[in-house]
Amino acid sequence: MRILVLGGSLFLSHEIAAEAARRGHDVVGACRGSDPLPDGVEHVVLDRADPDWSSLDGSWDAVVETQESPAWVAAALDALADRTGHWTYVSSISVYADDATPGGTPDTLPLREPVTTESDSMEPEVYGGHKVACERLVVDATDRSLVVRPGLIVGPGDPTGRFTYWPVRLADSRAGDDVLAPGDPADPMQVIDVRDLAAWQVDAIESGLTGTYDLVGPRTTMGELLGQVAAGVGSDVSFTWVSGDDLDQHEVAPWMGERAVPLWLPQPEYAGMVAHEDAPARAVGLLTRSIAQTSADTLAWVHAAGEAGREVGRTGLSREAERAVLESVTDA
Repeated sequence: MRILVLGGSLFLSHEIAAEAARRGHDVVGACRGSDPLPDGVEHVVLDRADPDWSSLDGSWDAVVETQESPAWVAAALDALADRTGHWTYVSSISVYADDATPGGTPDTLPLREPVTTESDSMEPEVYGGHKVACERLVVDATDRSLVVRPGLIVGPGDPTGRFTYWPVRLADSRAGDDVLAPGDPADPMQVIDVRDLAAWQVDAIESGLTGTYDLVGPRTTMGELLGQVAAGVGSDVSFTWVSGDDLDQHEVAPWMGERAVPLWLPQPEYAGMVAHEDAPARAVGLLTRSIAQTSADTLAWVHAAGEAGREVGRTGLSREAERAVLESVTDA
């Protein structure tokens, strides 16, 4: 198959292009090329801010698009939709207006209002609204489309550090060390390895799958996830669970950021965001590896990437700030 990946150099689009090339497909990655593309992928220089679509000639069996700018997605559809057999749009579970209800699916959860005005804001209402608008553009402009809504994507190459923080943090600890764990061990959590998502995505292209799917890993808990991370990196630590109220009092942020405990989400208002139903995607072939394996591979990537990997691993609450919070809550 002749497959065009609009991107191909960063994280998910890189892994999709790599997986398709490994299977012997004729793969083109269209991007600026500031980061390397996978082996076996042809690079066509394309700046989405000022694209020259004439550089992408001929017809395509499949196109994969990941952008959240409605203007950029519309321009790609105008240039390519009439000569493409199958179009995948990689969206996000951020399209959902309900973050609280566990077990949600595309058939049960309401969507945010579409946002068509351009903005660099990553606020959920804006980012999610952009993705809703892009989904509608794709569905309206193509005859055979697949809309993929991933949950939290993790694994080697993740530039955000949200998950990477944990393999690095636990691997850096000595046996018996006390590590701050956020919230309650029973809090819901859900991640999907980028390689499992990419493999499913290429399977879907090969089979011509259409429709809308949440691409999420098995529903688990924060306690189970951290236990698997520890097992994956060979760490024997003790966790001290600090409630959301205590984290708030110590000005510790959720999810990601400089003074955050990555992955932690306030409960119960975000109980559904990391607890979507995974059965529909599994029914059409999704297979997922263990969190322990993802953790081991993520740590290996951090070490292999040198300073760039270590920088990703340094995200979140510093060791000094973590100790200060632990000392405060244990002395209370």
